[in-house]
Amino acid sequence: MKRHTKIYLDAFGYDLCDYIASEISGDKAVDIHHIDCRGMGGDPKGSKDRIEELQAVTREEHLKYGDKKEWMYFLYSKHYDFLIANGVKFNKQYLTDKMAKYDY
Repeated sequence: MKRHTKIYLDAFGYDLCDYIASEISGDKAVDIHHIDCRGMGGDPKGSKDRIEELQAVTREEHLKYGDKKEWMYFLYSKHYDFLIANGVKFNKQYLTDKMAKYDY
């Protein structure tokens, strides 16, 4: 299992066999993606493996929203709300700063 997938599963208390809902649509997620990926100037491999950067999405959502600056605020705000709603501990200031960076 990839390191970032384990971090995500542990944060939410999921097991691999659990139904994991997309944070965007609620449909079955198949990807745990890095919101701010290396391809968009993110940090070197592994340093973005933190719950604030990891989001469960469907394949279609990953293709539609992933690696596109115009969707960054949307993704971070959805993720922030999802973490709050599920009682996951996270660095709120980190996500607030990310949202401010991409709020046009």
